[in-house]
This record gives sequence, C-alpha cells and structure tokens, in this order.
Amino acid sequence: MVSGTDTTEVGATTKAPPSEGTEGILDDHSSNSQPQAEKPAKTHYPLSFWLAFLGLCCTGLVSALDGSIVATALPSIIESLDGGDDYVWVANVYFLTSAALQPLYGQLADLWGRRYVMIGATIIFILGSGLCGGSSSMNMLIWSRAVQGIGAGGINMLIDMIICDLVPMRERGNFIGLLFLFVSLGATIGPFVGGILTDRASWRWIFYINLPFGGVALLLLILFLHVKWKNDLSTMERLRRVDVIGNSILIGATFAILYALTYGGTRYTWSDPHIAAPLTIGLVGLVAAFFWEMSPWCKYPVMPPLHFQNRTSAAAFFISFMCMLLAFWINFFYPVYFQAVLIASPTRAGVYTLPRAIAFPLFAAVGGAIVSKTGRYRTVHLVSTGIMPLVMGLSSILDQGSSKAEWVIWQLLFGVSGGMMISTTLQAVQAALPESEVATSVGTWSFVRSLGTIWGLSIPAAIFNNRFDQLSTQFDPSIRALFTRGQAYEHGTAKFIQSFDPETRQIVIQAYIEALKRVWQIGIVFGGVTFLSVFFEKEIHLRTELKTDFGLDEKKKGEVAKEENDVENNGTTVQ
Repeated sequence: MVSGTDTTEVGATTKAPPSEGTEGILDDHSSNSQPQAEKPAKTHYPLSFWLAFLGLCCTGLVSALDGSIVATALPSIIESLDGGDDYVWVANVYFLTSAALQPLYGQLADLWGRRYVMIGATIIFILGSGLCGGSSSMNMLIWSRAVQGIGAGGINMLIDMIICDLVPMRERGNFIGLLFLFVSLGATIGPFVGGILTDRASWRWIFYINLPFGGVALLLLILFLHVKWKNDLSTMERLRRVDVIGNSILIGATFAILYALTYGGTRYTWSDPHIAAPLTIGLVGLVAAFFWEMSPWCKYPVMPPLHFQNRTSAAAFFISFMCMLLAFWINFFYPVYFQAVLIASPTRAGVYTLPRAIAFPLFAAVGGAIVSKTGRYRTVHLVSTGIMPLVMGLSSILDQGSSKAEWVIWQLLFGVSGGMMISTTLQAVQAALPESEVATSVGTWSFVRSLGTIWGLSIPAAIFNNRFDQLSTQFDPSIRALFTRGQAYEHGTAKFIQSFDPETRQIVIQAYIEALKRVWQIGIVFGGVTFLSVFFEKEIHLRTELKTDFGLDEKKKGEVAKEENDVENNGTTVQ
C-alpha cells in the first residue's frame, strides 16, 4: 500500500501499527472489537490478479460439477459395474478424502507455498477423474473416487485460502460471493449434464469431461497464479513440522463417523455394534484430536487451539458447521417432497429446486457485498440465521394441497438465508485471528463445513426413517417390508409410489407427509440454535489492509521498477 493515497496495490504488504491486524485476538473485549466507521481503501487489482482469480473460479466450478454430476449417473454405473451394496461409497469415499485431508492441506500450503500445492491438488483431481472414467470394476471406481476426493479437498480449501492471501479482509466477501456463483453453477448443472452424458454417450464421460475443463483450469493456474512464498527451511524440517499425529487422528475419526452414518439405519440398526462402535470411536477421535492439538507435545498443530479460544471465531466455526448441515438438510429432503408427495418425475423435481439453486449463489454474492461495504458481519448473520428456523417451520406445513407459490417462496427464503450465511462466516472466523493464521483457519473452516455436510444428510435421514417406521405399522405387512430399514428415503420416487393402487398410494403419501413434517419440525430446533449462536459473536473490525507473505508476486510480471518508483515517490516500504 502506498502512503498518502487511498489506493492499495494487491500483493504489496505494509507494516501496520502494532494494534492493527491483531484486534480481538483471544480477547473479544479489545478496544478495536467494534467496527470502525472508516472508508475502506480503494484497492487496485491488476490484470494478473483477475486472471489468477478466473483460474481459481474455473477450478472451483469443475470441482463442484464433479461433486453433483454423479447422482444421476449412479444407476447406470451400478448396472455397468455390478456394484451391489458398495455403490454408496462412490459418493461417500469422495466426501471422506475431501473432508479429512483439508486441515493437512493448510499445513502443506504454509510449508511449500500456495501455488505448488494448488497445482498439485488440481493434477491429483484430474488424474483421479481419468482413473474413474477408465474403471473396470466397482472397487477400482471407489479407489479412483478416493483419489479424486484428495484433489477436490485441496482445491476447495486452497481457493478460499488464496483469496484470503490476495484480498484484504474487508473485501473478501465480494470475491467469495463471486466464487460461489461459479461453484453454484457447477453444482446446479451437474445433475443435468450427468443425465445427458449418460443417456447420449456413457457414464464414463461424466468423469472424462473433467479432463479438458480441468486442463484449462490447470493451465490458467500455471500461467497466472504466481504468489509470494519464502521458506528457508530444509525439506526434512518442513516434513517434521507436519502434524502427523493430529492429521492421522482426524482422518481416522472422519472415516469411522462416515462409515457409521453410511450404514446406520439401513444395513444395521443404530444400536447394532457395527454402527455404535465406529460412531463412538469417531466422536471420541475428534475429542482426542482436540486435546492433542492443545497438548505441549504438539508443537505445530494442524488446528491450533487459538482458533477456538476466541468466542467470535468459535461461534463462527459453529455457524459454518450448521450452515452446511442445514443446507444439506433442505437439499436432500425437498426432492423427497416433490417426488413422493407431489409425484413429480426426477427431472421435474430438479426443475422445482431451481428457486433454491438460483437464490443461493445470488444472495451469497449479496451477503459478501454487504459485509464488504459495511464491515459488519454480525447483522448479516442475525438476519440469515433468523430466517432459517422460519423456513423449517413453513416447510412443515407442506402437503399434497400446497400451492406452487408456497414451496417456491420457502425455497427462495432458504436461498437468502443459506447464501448470506455461507459467504460471510469466514470473515468472522478470521477477524479475531492474526493474518499468520490464514492457512490453518481456512483449513479448519473447510473441515468444519465438510463435517456439516456429512451430518446434514445423516441426522434428518435418521429422523425421517424413524418416523416413517412408526407410521408404517398401518401398512399391509408385505408393503411395510418395502419401506423399513431406511428404504423409505430410497423409495421416495414418483415411479415407485405410483406402482401402488390408489388407496394404498394415498396411505403411503400421507406417511411421507407426516415423516417429512417431523424432519422440518426438528429442523426448527437446529435453526434456532444456529440463530442463538450468533449472539456469541462480537462485531470485530475487518482489516482493510492486506498483510500477508503470500500475496500476488508482481515481480514476476515486471513490477519491480514500479514498486521502487512508488517507494521513491511516496516513502513507502514494500515488504
């Protein structure tokens, strides 16, 4: 930043006064904890920044597309590879490796630099895509999806991290909102693209499509993602600083939890030792990881205790977790309402979800813009989390006779709530932390959000299946057998419901209505808890200056002379 002007050059770091950059750290009662009514500096972003940002957005789009494209092709994959019961791991192993390795990526990015780790993650993702497309068995596909997930986890986390490195905290909401437009586009068109490729070519092309698009994204990163990085440590010293024990505990705990949530209530009852044991081990593992990170033996923690010792950061992590949990809660159970109650085809049900799919990214951009303009995130969180229990309550009144206007408006409200939440929590997490914690804070934030996605289907699914099992006692025994042990969710399709005679069909539909009502009613509680957690946040000043060792490396673009001229004319020392 150049003294005496209101323009900040991205990639340049200035030494701030001692109080700046540390306001609110560990102590929410800091005198700087209230947002200052200062006008944010006008930041100039050079062409190299926009090209690098475009590369990040394209990479995020490809990753999001892959995360949603598999669903419509899964039946064809199962038939082609004779998948059996293992088909669930085609999706789950992807989420497992993606979630569990995100904290590790944070450490690697600090030790080896953002550029190389980001490019490496993208290469792993592209390699995994090729292996998936060429899979000759279900086991090979599952292992290939694990490789894909390793790459996707790094991509998803590093994009946010690099944005934090390139953009001052006050302005990050704008760019996170723009990023979500790309990510949401990929997630929205994924099912449609998957259906078209499967019908007109082969299911293998849902993976092969990542090769050209991922290649373009990789090329953009190689050409334009030049960020500063200086590390004089030897390779052995860097390896020594990786928190092997902490990462191992987190990976093992995540696998145990996901295994239990995958088969709980379906293959085994929740009380069965096959489920109770891994679920207990997983939860205890998360607690053990927390205590390990706090212990004196952990010199370089992957999730530093500092992140949770401040109430604003801790509350923001919790809101991030609940945001993803509630998003998946709604994303997975509105389609059940459309197909099992309104008897809509899968394609039509997909169209019915468009209000939510459109509103979510738009209001993610709006939420980010509001925070960037005002410097206030707490007000946005109060509004967005306050809407969530309202959405759950309104959803609980949906039945066969509900009008289109009702479920369209309810979904739009969710888009407003979820969108504004998802693009503004990272600023609250980082407001109370020093800039040196960018990598680990983004890694922790990404991991917490990933845990939210895992629980976001499992909790409402358990509620739904349990309630449906209670209601199915009124069914004929032969029909009841079709819906027990978690099959009610699986069979919640228009085609299956229409296979019954009119009288039985109406009884089944009514059971779906009542089971869904219970899901939404309990969702009110989860939404309410999320709203109350906002009151633990404090409004901390969002820094308007960029202070990082990993900013855009303009020297590679011939900017040395320009920086020297700035120093000579304005007396500013560029770090």
